[in-house]
Amino acid sequence: MILEARHLSVSIGLHKVCLGLDLDLAPGSRLAILGRNGAGKSTLLSTLAGLRAADAGMLRLDGKSYAEHGLRNAARLRGWLGQARSDPFASTVLETVLTGRHPHVGRWSWESGADADIAREALETMGLAGMAEREVHTLSGGERQRVAIAALLAQAPRLYLLDEPLAHLDLNHQIATLELLSRRAREQGVAIVMVLHDPNFALRHCDQALLLFGDSRHVAGPAAEVIDAPTLSSLYGYPMRRVAMTDFPHAVFVPE
Repeated sequence: MILEARHLSVSIGLHKVCLGLDLDLAPGSRLAILGRNGAGKSTLLSTLAGLRAADAGMLRLDGKSYAEHGLRNAARLRGWLGQARSDPFASTVLETVLTGRHPHVGRWSWESGADADIAREALETMGLAGMAEREVHTLSGGERQRVAIAALLAQAPRLYLLDEPLAHLDLNHQIATLELLSRRAREQGVAIVMVLHDPNFALRHCDQALLLFGDSRHVAGPAAEVIDAPTLSSLYGYPMRRVAMTDFPHAVFVPE
């Protein structure tokens, strides 16, 4: 297993995010985390990334705790895409993507030509090759988000943890990003965990789903089993309807 959680309990302040969560993410797994604003999706994701401590339970990355891996090895294995972006210093798009290679570079070394090639390939994958020399602070929100995803691709972790990876992206780039992550999971055997807001994207692009209700309750399991109209209605506090599509393999869920 790439990531294992057993009896994991997570809270932030007095707010209980989840109690007794069990997860198994094998190579190729794609897990969507769904829930209302404030349910604790980002808090749980950062806990799974080893960036904050759980209240209780066990968490293992490639069979070891984060402490056993140490900071450097954990950084090679686990890739993190948070919501916040900070560009305090002037840098080009290529230089920004090259930061994804830092866990693989020696403590007193510089990025190699091979690292630069990997970064350029990541830019090409995200459709940003023509922007390599642009100053990153001149980019639009959507372009900056794609640069952040490119840096994650350059890092080449075993486990991708993405907090709202579709933020700021228009529809074609949302779909392209989800299809790219699905290919990475399928072809490279990585595991993907991402916070999403659209249950239809989760159903179409993920094989597992974790629903956080905001009161310590959660539902986890195969996406096709746990994503249904009654559960989504309870999750979002708004009636949802399942609509079958005769020429499409998945049903879609729409507000009533």
